[in-house]
Amino acid sequence: MNSATLLRAIARGERSAREICDEALARIEASDGAVNAFTAVTAQRARAEADAVDARRARGETLPPLAGLPYAVKNLFDIEGLTTLAGSRINQELPAAHEDAVLVQRLRAAGAVLVGALNMDEYAYGFTTENTHYGATRNPHDSARIAGGSSGGSGAAVAARQVPLTLGSDTNGSIRVPASLCGTWGLKPTFGRLSRRGSYPFVHSLDHLGPLADGVHSLALAYDALQGPDPLDPGCQALRVQAAAPALQQGMAGLRIGVLGGYFREHASAPARAAVDLAARTLGARGEVLWPDAALARAAAFIVTASEGGSLHLHDLRQRPQDFEPLSVDRFIAGLLQPADWYLRAQRFRRVYRDQVNALFQDWDLLLAPATPVSAPEIGSEWIEIDGSRHPCRPAMGLLTQPISFAGCPVVAAPLWPEGTGGMPIGVQLIAAPWNEALCLRAARMLEEAGTARMEP
Repeated sequence: MNSATLLRAIARGERSAREICDEALARIEASDGAVNAFTAVTAQRARAEADAVDARRARGETLPPLAGLPYAVKNLFDIEGLTTLAGSRINQELPAAHEDAVLVQRLRAAGAVLVGALNMDEYAYGFTTENTHYGATRNPHDSARIAGGSSGGSGAAVAARQVPLTLGSDTNGSIRVPASLCGTWGLKPTFGRLSRRGSYPFVHSLDHLGPLADGVHSLALAYDALQGPDPLDPGCQALRVQAAAPALQQGMAGLRIGVLGGYFREHASAPARAAVDLAARTLGARGEVLWPDAALARAAAFIVTASEGGSLHLHDLRQRPQDFEPLSVDRFIAGLLQPADWYLRAQRFRRVYRDQVNALFQDWDLLLAPATPVSAPEIGSEWIEIDGSRHPCRPAMGLLTQPISFAGCPVVAAPLWPEGTGGMPIGVQLIAAPWNEALCLRAARMLEEAGTARMEP
């Protein structure tokens, strides 16, 4: 039963929130041994929150928009009473969080029911969730393959139908990559749109937070519930709520839609290009668009990521490097050794680059690109091939997402199932100008209603 059906059943009193909560907990218990999406299950809290929803209905109150919907969050979000692991061994020594992250508070206010915390790459530095400390999260469509990262648990939990909604983070692609490889919907909002207070940081100048879901309507409802100013978070630039869900049925008539060529075609496999072509036909896209300086933007994003990430963990890298994830510790150390001039030049470039990207949207309303160059590789893969060209597997998963997030644009990742992947999904990025998430979600809804993009069992 998908999220839209669940929400209707609860709102009409046909199903109780407690019943749905218990079913979700049972699915997690039955399936997570194979998937490894969860690092903690908050069963007692979940049942209490579900009971509170049922009590409100019994009193005749109007239920909030996500009433009774089970969800889980990447384990870098603070959950009251749990230690915020951020995928690491070192953070196990921290005290438990004394309150929920702001976005968890907002989902609770919207009636959603928290069932647990989800696996991720250590400190969000990775695209595969092959976590040495907590085990690799496995792709629900093929357990030999990666789920993507760093929000791998968030993507896998939705794809495995453990929960219909999750929260993740996206610095260089960490919502869009798992959404693409697991075949779910995912939203990376505009940089600065949502509060990050109460989440463990990776790269302050690049981190985004956002939802993954089993359908566009629940993705939009969750996004609307997550919105709002936060004067205590200097990184949150939103001044008001701009609801997206009411605009889902407006369609795309009259909008200028283009397909990113050049870099975004050259670094995509034939199935990834086919997925974009399918979406383009459904949406009526016209014309190829060249995104400015995509390769330079990716290089600059790597520099900023490594520098800020390494600096954040300087003390532990000096004192206990052996306790870090083997797949990321060398990159953290390398970031510390980068010249400061590299970082400053990357940030100066970013300011010019954002202006160049924003200028594209004077001529275009929406742009399409693949989300990942290939479908999910096997766990442990060191290399992938893209049209005969060999690339290191783990960083290559972000080839097509990093240039977009470096500009801060909002993106919905839509799940498509092109031929040539062995039955695996590849996502398409629906990209709009900053602060225009509603347009991305409208396009996603059109793809969903046409059957071009969809979740699979």
